[in-house]
Amino acid sequence: MNLDEIDKNLLKLLQTDSKKTTKELSSKLNLSVTAVYERVKKLEREGIIEKYVVLLNRKKIEKGFVVFCHIKLIQHTKEFLTKFESQVIKLNEVLECHHVSGDYDYILKIVLKDMEEYREFLVEKLTTLEHIGSTHSTFMISEVKNTTVIEI
Repeated sequence: MNLDEIDKNLLKLLQTDSKKTTKELSSKLNLSVTAVYERVKKLEREGIIEKYVVLLNRKKIEKGFVVFCHIKLIQHTKEFLTKFESQVIKLNEVLECHHVSGDYDYILKIVLKDMEEYREFLVEKLTTLEHIGSTHSTFMISEVKNTTVIEI
């Protein structure tokens, strides 16, 4: 699907605040409510808009401790990769898991209450996963930039 400037502006507005009404969007885009509604539905049908979410303030829900954990598997077989991925998906503390190139095989973004909770997670959950050769944890000091808006 080719996106025109109106689609791009609409997507930026929705990424910034997906609770804006069709009427609010139509006034910002100088389009009719119906035209905006149809564009949004088309973007959803085409899979450009995957879903709508609520972003939580991690500190207010006691999940302000962020860890980036680098994982190295003992081997790089399809079986080991598939098994690890199916297990890590089930860990609620893990927000993101990326299969990467370089010195490590995966990078996990993990959110918890504090160091004590991370230690418990590491001992009770993460290190019990099969095929992990080593882990390397990096702790967030401060968040300089965190956005979900993708410029098109």
